[in-house]
Amino acid sequence: MNYYQAITNMLERQSGIVTTAQVSAADIPRHYLSKMVAENLLRKVDRGVYVSPETWEDEMFLLQYKYSKGIFSHETALYIHGFTDRTPTRFVMTFPYGYHAQSIAGKNIRMKKVVKSIYELGIIEGKSAFGNTIRLYDLERSLCDIIRGNNNCDIQIINQAMDAKDEVAFFQAVKSRSAKF
Repeated sequence: MNYYQAITNMLERQSGIVTTAQVSAADIPRHYLSKMVAENLLRKVDRGVYVSPETWEDEMFLLQYKYSKGIFSHETALYIHGFTDRTPTRFVMTFPYGYHAQSIAGKNIRMKKVVKSIYELGIIEGKSAFGNTIRLYDLERSLCDIIRGNNNCDIQIINQAMDAKDEVAFFQAVKSRSAKF
């Protein structure tokens, strides 16, 4: 199998997205990515990230790939869970204190920071609108973050999510986590 075919197979397995790290891990010389871009077989969408020409860019997947410590949270997580019908205008991502990413300022991200002791609490995997796996906080953690924080979240989003959530289960989850917050 030639390198072009190997990269094409990777694209088919990964929803049309391939990274430089994945190509290098497969012992394929990275210059084949540049060749495929020059021949319009790939598009470079960000540093180290390439997509097939017919693939729509999955902004959530790309943001999480670029900022690997970022976890989708707050209103963005509620949207992914299906507890609000409002599409986020900016994605909310939570990072551990001490994470420095200067390039976030120009991106479509509202950055939140938490202490490392609770950063990993409630992380789950979900699917982006394009079917790619992303990391986000579970519903209870997302609601707790919104309610406890100095957040400017629209009250209608909170009400919609709370109406849809089993209140007993929610308050049990809050009670079990309250000592950690």
